[in-house]
Amino acid sequence: MATVAFLSFRLGLSDGVSLEADKWITTMHALGHETYTVAGEGPVDYVIPGLAINAEVDPDIEELRRALDAADVVVVENLASLPLNLDARDAVYEVLRDRAAIFRHHDLPWQRSHLAHLDGPANLGPWVHVTINDRSRLELRQRGITAVTVPNHFDCDPPIGRRDLTRRSIQVRPNSKVIFQPTRAIPRKNVAAGLRLAERLGAIYWLSGAVEDGFGSDLERLLRSSMTGVRRSLPQGASIHDAYAGCDLVVMPSTWEGFGNPVIEAVAHRKPLARFRYPVMAEIESHGFHFFDLDDLDGIRGAMDDPFDENLEKNHAIAKANYDLSLLPGRLSPVLATLGIL
Repeated sequence: MATVAFLSFRLGLSDGVSLEADKWITTMHALGHETYTVAGEGPVDYVIPGLAINAEVDPDIEELRRALDAADVVVVENLASLPLNLDARDAVYEVLRDRAAIFRHHDLPWQRSHLAHLDGPANLGPWVHVTINDRSRLELRQRGITAVTVPNHFDCDPPIGRRDLTRRSIQVRPNSKVIFQPTRAIPRKNVAAGLRLAERLGAIYWLSGAVEDGFGSDLERLLRSSMTGVRRSLPQGASIHDAYAGCDLVVMPSTWEGFGNPVIEAVAHRKPLARFRYPVMAEIESHGFHFFDLDDLDGIRGAMDDPFDENLEKNHAIAKANYDLSLLPGRLSPVLATLGIL
């Protein structure tokens, strides 16, 4: 049994990195290991404010060293992938220089136009690098870093949500069509395209995530000019499973995603998906999923009218075979073995 520390800017919150870290933490427990968490913010075991993205203080290296002292291996979640706090990254490099660590990369700076001029990850110790898609793995290899791909994993048999109750909660009539975009509102999530699809289909557009990255005024402008009904966030007491149950179509118009968790979540909840072909989507679709282009209005209408479409079951079977959470222990064990953790 090993003790594994999880380290990031923030953990235990609702952001994608936190949610994916939680899945690894659960898997570590299933493999017989103990875990604890260290981050700049969030409900973690050790809070070190200087690690946060918008930290107002420098990270305390000695405090970080003490926090990680009990760990046999440290999993660094995205903190050294995106240069959002260079002082925190450099402190982590210093503390882990001669220690076993897994650097898990959800995003890389050159994949974001406003960060492309900054340095990417380094390899300064006995470290294993893990990417969540093959594109990032190959891009790291071009820069001299060997990595392995461990994609995001999902509960492909999630709880069944409360469709009727959820639709009443967001004031949707029984025969109305609802298009659900389960993302944050930031530029690369391409809210305008999701809204446009809802308008063309005469459907209600439902955006669940919060506004971030200074996108608030742009979002308000888009919503004010929209020609369709709009719903925001989840109703009080509703779960994400309720939201998927309450919609008729999931839309993923993002121009870039490191993975795109709503894609497989939609499949797991047996919902049709309309998507923009962002680069990593090709890796997901290579397994044989059936999704819709945003301009395939006839195909989308047919799918929304047929909740028992055979493609929904085919998609579910593909997801189960490639991305189910039950597969994660078998994919994580070899990564740990590389570091002598069995």
